Amino acid sequence: MESLGVLIQALKRLPGVGVRSAQRMAYHLLQHDRATALNLAQALQQAVTHVQHCERCHTFTEHTICDHCADPERDPHYLCVVETPADQAALERTKAYRGLYFVLMGKLSPFDGVGPNEIGMKKLLQRTLDGVVQELILATNFTAEGEITAHVISEALKPHGIRVTRLARGVPAGSELEYVDLGTIAHALADRRPKN
Repeated sequence: MESLGVLIQALKRLPGVGVRSAQRMAYHLLQHDRATALNLAQALQQAVTHVQHCERCHTFTEHTICDHCADPERDPHYLCVVETPADQAALERTKAYRGLYFVLMGKLSPFDGVGPNEIGMKKLLQRTLDGVVQELILATNFTAEGEITAHVISEALKPHGIRVTRLARGVPAGSELEYVDLGTIAHALADRRPKN
């Protein structure tokens, strides 16, 4: 039972997985799907061995430079800052952005001991001030930590004359105001813009 307990504890460390979910996954894999369990173990080992951080944008890649940074079709004048590779993937799925990225791999969280050094602030500033970037787009999440992170980055760049913008936030298209949460309505009102 020791190996089973270790497996359950390992699964429990995944985000959103509690003890019962970890137990169900472990029992299922061992009872019904050992082949998938072995494939999962091999895939994890392969990823941990080969995936590294891109030297330019810090996202995950198997190469020194990721595909986005190496793509000559992308506009190097725009640099979009996101918290995670998952956020980067979400922006890519829109097909609305063709600039480059910088992935923080986190957000400022003083209570958790995550400061500017832990999110690569020095590397971000060097990249932004390389003489090519004309606009830095802050696409951190609209959480307290994401807002603090965006504010600190913006303040650090103020003396350098780089245009810094923030993703807009507000009422989703197709929604009715009476069903939108009050915080979203308040931000939409504060961030309103002229109608063309």
